[in-house]
Amino acid sequence: MFSEKKHNGLIYMSSDIIGARHAFTTRFGGVSTGIYSSLNLGSNRGDDPEAVRENYRRVCGLMGAGIDGMAVTRQVHKADVRIVTAADRHVCMSDVPYEADGIVTAEKGLPVMCMVADCVPVLLWDGENSVAGAIHCGWRSSVADILKNALEAMESLGAAPASIRAAIGPSIGRCCFETDDDVPQAVEKYLSGDISGLFDRRADGKTMVDLRAANARRLMQLGVPAENIDISHECTFCSHDKYWSHRYTRGQRGSQAAVIVLD
Repeated sequence: MFSEKKHNGLIYMSSDIIGARHAFTTRFGGVSTGIYSSLNLGSNRGDDPEAVRENYRRVCGLMGAGIDGMAVTRQVHKADVRIVTAADRHVCMSDVPYEADGIVTAEKGLPVMCMVADCVPVLLWDGENSVAGAIHCGWRSSVADILKNALEAMESLGAAPASIRAAIGPSIGRCCFETDDDVPQAVEKYLSGDISGLFDRRADGKTMVDLRAANARRLMQLGVPAENIDISHECTFCSHDKYWSHRYTRGQRGSQAAVIVLD
């Protein structure tokens, strides 16, 4: 189950399925102003760089790290997953020297973070084997099977699918994710036809897609037990006052993050 928590002014969501320190941030608790008010973590959105730095500092503090102490994604809507170590600690506001929509680690004290603003954030945690990951599941990276790549990377570090727990965070819901035929067709291929209950076909030819449930189904296909998967039911488009939504703002927005750290 997801619940709202507060820490030094930050308002964030967490899942009781994950035993490690983690957060799905909201729009609240930062210092950005105007259309970026207040907790914008997107460094390339046009916000004041010093405000973004302070926002990062606050989230890093929540994770017990310094401002240059996290590893982050460089998202290109593909399926690459990178194993990160202390050598990948990101200097805040600097360029990320690799492309990866997902990152996993076995290094304690290294927070890993992905960014979202409607796409599906997935935090993965194997407490028995001390491995964690942050995965950006946009529809393109989802159907390219980024979750398979993430689990394979975690397994290479000693994780086991049966002991992995997954929190699928706030994102655009089936209620608002209106698509053309390319998306449901790609999801059907991604799930090998196991699409019952995932789509609502409309009379105008559009399809409403439940991408969160599709990714949960893929995790189960990959061996993660259903009882180890927690799904947020908050829609970022519907709750655009609480979360950044790319579709609602037509791109004029900040970014939120999903972050986890092994203690």
